[in-house]
Amino acid sequence: MKVVVQRVTHASVTVDGNITGEIGCGFLLLAGFTDGDTTADCDRIAKKISGLRIFSDENDKINLSLKDVGGEILCISQFTLYADCTHGNRPSFTAAARPDTASPLYDYFCDELNKYVHTERGIFGADMKVELLNDGPFTVILE
Repeated sequence: MKVVVQRVTHASVTVDGNITGEIGCGFLLLAGFTDGDTTADCDRIAKKISGLRIFSDENDKINLSLKDVGGEILCISQFTLYADCTHGNRPSFTAAARPDTASPLYDYFCDELNKYVHTERGIFGADMKVELLNDGPFTVILE
C-alpha cells in the first residue's frame, strides 16, 4: 500500500462533471494498493495519517495534526502509484492490485480514515478530475 499525502488549502474531485468529493484545509490522499495488502495495512496507515503532524503551530513549527486544525481528507484511488518504468517508456502496472482486490481495500481505507476525521472520496476506477491547492507544498509518501 502506498499513500501520497499532500497538505492542501482545498481540494475537489469531479466525475462526469459532478463534484463527488470536496474539502477545505486538510490532506489530499492518493492511495494505491498491491497484492498482499490487507485491512491491517489500511488500519495502520489510517492511524498514522490521522496523527501526522504537518501543520504549523503558533510558533511556525510543524507540530499540528488534522484534528488540531479542523482539517479534512479527500482520498483518491490511484493504481498508477505502482507503475514500473524500468523497461522501456510505457509503464507496467502489474504490481497494482486488481480491481476486485483494490476496490474493497479502498472503501475500507476511506471508512477507517473517516473514524478519525471527516473523509470525502473519489469514485474507484472512474476517470476523475482532481483539483487542489497544495499548501507549502508539503508532500509525504507512506508505505
